[in-house]
Amino acid sequence: MSRRKDYNLLQQTATTEVAAPKPSLTLADAVALIVGIVIGAGIFQTPALVASQAGSDIAVMLFWLMGGVISLVGALCYAELATVYPDVGGVYYYLKRAFGRGVAFLFAWARMTVIQTGSIALLAFVFGDYVSQIWRLGTFSSSIYAAIAIALLTALNIIGLQQGKWTQNLLSAAKVLGLLLVVILGLTAIPNSAAPVEAASSGTWGLAMVFMLLSYGGWNEAAYISAEIQDGQRNIVRSLMWSIGIITAIYLLINLAYLRGLGLANMAQSEAVAADLMRSLWGEPGALFISVLIAITTLGATNATIFTGARTNFALGQDFSLFGFMGRWQQRPSSPTHALLLQAAIALVLVFLGTLTRKGFETMVDYTAPIFWFFFLLSGISLLVLRIREPNIVRPFRVPFYPFTPLLFCAVCGYLLYSSLAYTGVGAVAGVLVVAAGIPVLFWNNYRQGKT
Repeated sequence: MSRRKDYNLLQQTATTEVAAPKPSLTLADAVALIVGIVIGAGIFQTPALVASQAGSDIAVMLFWLMGGVISLVGALCYAELATVYPDVGGVYYYLKRAFGRGVAFLFAWARMTVIQTGSIALLAFVFGDYVSQIWRLGTFSSSIYAAIAIALLTALNIIGLQQGKWTQNLLSAAKVLGLLLVVILGLTAIPNSAAPVEAASSGTWGLAMVFMLLSYGGWNEAAYISAEIQDGQRNIVRSLMWSIGIITAIYLLINLAYLRGLGLANMAQSEAVAADLMRSLWGEPGALFISVLIAITTLGATNATIFTGARTNFALGQDFSLFGFMGRWQQRPSSPTHALLLQAAIALVLVFLGTLTRKGFETMVDYTAPIFWFFFLLSGISLLVLRIREPNIVRPFRVPFYPFTPLLFCAVCGYLLYSSLAYTGVGAVAGVLVVAAGIPVLFWNNYRQGKT
């Protein structure tokens, strides 16, 4: 099957209501989206966990450098898949070619109900937590702000692509400039020396890996905008390389600032490392500043996640009649409106569930992590399968050192899948059950289409 078949069919049946996505994103837009997704709440929460098991300043820096290397390995695998198979469905399309419609459906179901919507709710909770420190709205202030953020950002993306991408570009720029300010202040502070802490147990190290790579997670979203990037075959690879380079540099600098401003022991014991750093330099006004910065950061990540998440729902609607209402691309404005609305509805339900547990962020991490790493593992395997099954297809970009690079990526994903199941709470069980519920939905769809 030609990789352009879906688009040709869509163009033949296009009406004023249905249109194919157009290559409207520049390289800068793609980089802003990826940076916006990746640099989210994690960098303000996970450094203390990493420091608590590192044992030295050098170990902390090496740990975060390792995260960048692992992300680069994965990005090289995704770059080949995205350039060979540019499709608005991203990983959904790769899994469909490699393993068939059933596995692809379960991925799209998982992304719609767990991975993407859980990430949106997770980021929205962090946004709500920090905005509540500035202006509280009562007992459920964080949840109220989270729901408002999801609703408003979804509305912006429904209005159209241009509004959505410019919002993202501005938020990403504000975020990076704010982080660089924290870096400058931390690096110019009087060094804070303290006795090193002891390394944690291997179990804690495994959980730290999950959270540290959560901070790097999101670069794979480039796969979902591969059909909308101008000069896609070249700019997909460039956007991934530039994005990961920028992100790794920022993460290394921010951790160096934390170490210099707080010292390893204080950093390891901190519950809000960025706020503690700013409080030590500027007092309470500094803590207020970082609260505003984190709110902007998570708002940008939430917007980018909403933007890319609806693309898989659009692909799901094209392939499965049960969700056909999502397979409509509004030409004016250019957006998958129905897919965005359903995604927002599910994310709001998860906000409600997080409110009930009173541990919104932690619950959403547990809920999403095992499913995320399971399908990441399948994505790496799909590259190996498609290399064998389709050896003669033109490959504008080939992953270096094949097959060792994708095998290394799969090994990392397998370890993190194990860690996310072994060290997380009941939220992980809930996520697995929700994905399993997609199996009878698949059979019901096949029955409706007469394919049983």
